[in-house]
Amino acid sequence: MKILALEREREGLTAQDFAPYLKAEAQRLWELVQAGIVRETYFDRDQHTAVLMLECDDADAARSALATLPLVQAGLISFDLIPLVAYSGFARLFAAATKPSD
Repeated sequence: MKILALEREREGLTAQDFAPYLKAEAQRLWELVQAGIVRETYFDRDQHTAVLMLECDDADAARSALATLPLVQAGLISFDLIPLVAYSGFARLFAAATKPSD
């Protein structure tokens, strides 16, 4: 299952709060990429927070994987998780048009 993870930073933090964890954070994220759990990694352009696409069995598995990140463990960030399913709109709209005629 694809799961979109949106980072949320704890309020009132500064760059200095994050600095001691950044190398370990990047290392752990790389490990999750290599394991096939994190498939895509982005930053939100306006807020500079992480946007991750994960491939996991379910949201609980994604939550467990993200809990291994040093910034999560330190309580500096958390993630909102959005489980995704395939878009079904095309089938609803066009299935009747592709049925063979009797």
